[in-house]
Amino acid sequence: MQLDPMTLSRIQFGLTVGFHFLFPPITIGLAWILVILEYLGWKRNDDEYRRAGIFFGRLLGLTFAVGVATGIVMEFQFGTNWAEYSRFVGDIFGAPLAAEAVFAFFLESSFLGLYLFGRNRVSKKLHWISILMVAIGSTLSAFWIIVANSWQQTPAGYVLQNNRAELTSFFEAVFNPSTVIRYSHTMVAAMIAGAFFAAGISAWLLYKNKESNVARKSLTVAVVMGFIFSVMSLLPTGHVHTIKVWETQPEKFAAMEGVVETSTNVPLIAIGIPSNDPPEVKPIIELPGMTSFLLGGTTDTEVEGIKDLEAAGYPTPPLGITFFSYHWMVILGLLFIGSMGLGILLLIMKKLDTARWYHMILPWLIPLPLLACELGWIVAEVGRQPWVVYRILKTEDAYSFNVSGGEVLTSIIMFSLIYLLLGTVYVFLLVRKVKAGPAPLPAKEVE
Repeated sequence: MQLDPMTLSRIQFGLTVGFHFLFPPITIGLAWILVILEYLGWKRNDDEYRRAGIFFGRLLGLTFAVGVATGIVMEFQFGTNWAEYSRFVGDIFGAPLAAEAVFAFFLESSFLGLYLFGRNRVSKKLHWISILMVAIGSTLSAFWIIVANSWQQTPAGYVLQNNRAELTSFFEAVFNPSTVIRYSHTMVAAMIAGAFFAAGISAWLLYKNKESNVARKSLTVAVVMGFIFSVMSLLPTGHVHTIKVWETQPEKFAAMEGVVETSTNVPLIAIGIPSNDPPEVKPIIELPGMTSFLLGGTTDTEVEGIKDLEAAGYPTPPLGITFFSYHWMVILGLLFIGSMGLGILLLIMKKLDTARWYHMILPWLIPLPLLACELGWIVAEVGRQPWVVYRILKTEDAYSFNVSGGEVLTSIIMFSLIYLLLGTVYVFLLVRKVKAGPAPLPAKEVE
């Protein structure tokens, strides 16, 4: 049987990026939660907030370590499996990746060491600044990665020369048409992931009655943060991002929303069944004219459909996976608002600490923001197909032609086994640390 190296390279890249992308959202969101917990502990001289900081700081260190290990593998693939892509966009793609390493990763990793090992060795102010720098560093790191990916979605600041894209304006390339809104939406998603991570673990501690004072305070911070950013994931960032996709990538938008025919008064298909050949979506629940209205403020807004885009020479992405991924992401976003809104209601009613049924539910929700992040990434990447750089370079022209299918398959098996081991170790250590609960304060800090 002939092994297709391009298809296998895509599978491998999807596997490595998908696994890696489980950890940065937790790292970013949890780092900012720790900024709040440590600040409250410092300013209020509150031992429970300090203990919460120590507890979640250890979970942050564990998550950061696994994220770094998986991220290194991901970047090497540009040279091994996607040599033609690297040759074509290296002049542009290399700059944000270098900036991420120099300006963000070293900031994040250096201050993480100071934060984890500097307690009682440096002043409380400097210790708080260290976790603030970790949060800023992780946020900047994500910015440069989003810059590189956004350029693939909406390329700008370049010229095609010598059969490659050459940089003409660093500023235009960095702030291409989709960078700011994609970065905003991704950061909001990371905050949600961190909030649900902290809320779920805090709720479990409360349910087991382990250090309830510490868990009570961390749960409150996580629920408030989770609710704020869950709302922001819908409005404004989700809505504005969808409009930007409609403006800059009509093929992706048509697949996301299941728009087959170009028309006005386009309905919003809340639930539907798509089919690829021929492209068709059978609506089960739809809101008449709502897609047009949400995009342009009027039902007279025209939306291009898949058939007309194909006829005009613009190939469209796979309909089924793009449609389902987008809709499930939206459904999860609504679930996040509802679950954290319920927590806010319990907080107002002064029942958040005692609602054991709510404490029992929250731990099961921890993986869902990560699933939503993965679905969003699928929409972004599959929705761009068949292009690896939108309307410039096709995926079929970007892989390494001199790498055989057997070699790629071997590396897929190897990476799968390594990631299975890493994932197992991470979950084992995470569960063990959570079961141990918050540790007592160091003796010096108690004094």
